[in-house]
Amino acid sequence: MRHQVHLSAGLSLRPWAPSDARTVLRAFAEPLMERQADAPVATFADAERWIERRRGQWRRESAYAFAVTDAADAALGGVAVGRLDPRHGTGWISYWTTPAARGKGVATHGCRGLAQWCFTELGLFRLELGHRTDNPASCRVALAAGFATEALQRQKLAWDGVRHDVETHARLATDPQPA
Repeated sequence: MRHQVHLSAGLSLRPWAPSDARTVLRAFAEPLMERQADAPVATFADAERWIERRRGQWRRESAYAFAVTDAADAALGGVAVGRLDPRHGTGWISYWTTPAARGKGVATHGCRGLAQWCFTELGLFRLELGHRTDNPASCRVALAAGFATEALQRQKLAWDGVRHDVETHARLATDPQPA
């Protein structure tokens, strides 16, 4: 199984490394990102533990998280596939970028590369993702990465006492490559 994936635009995917802890800490310090983590990432030690949990998922083959890196191997964001169901050939995609990398195609290239990796390396057939409807940037990434809109899940998520609708997208191994 390939662990490094070269993308267009000088970007690559690689597993998270301990040296990425400062990037992870800065990314999850942002208010919109802090609730996206599986556990609080408020200290350098928390960021190290976040990375170690990603590495542990690789070892257990339960999920695969990649740093999206530039030509200098600096992490600009992350993409991951989890909720793997080998019987049905499905997985759930997530992605994020650092504030400095937003709007530069990092998430789109990372998501496209991860999808192709999932189809070829993991043999998955269907990939799914979801985003809050009040996050149009995430929707643009999903569409640009070839994920078709499928459904609206009304008031699926609750944060700070507010319910949020979620739009779901999917991409099949048989779908055409996005332009």
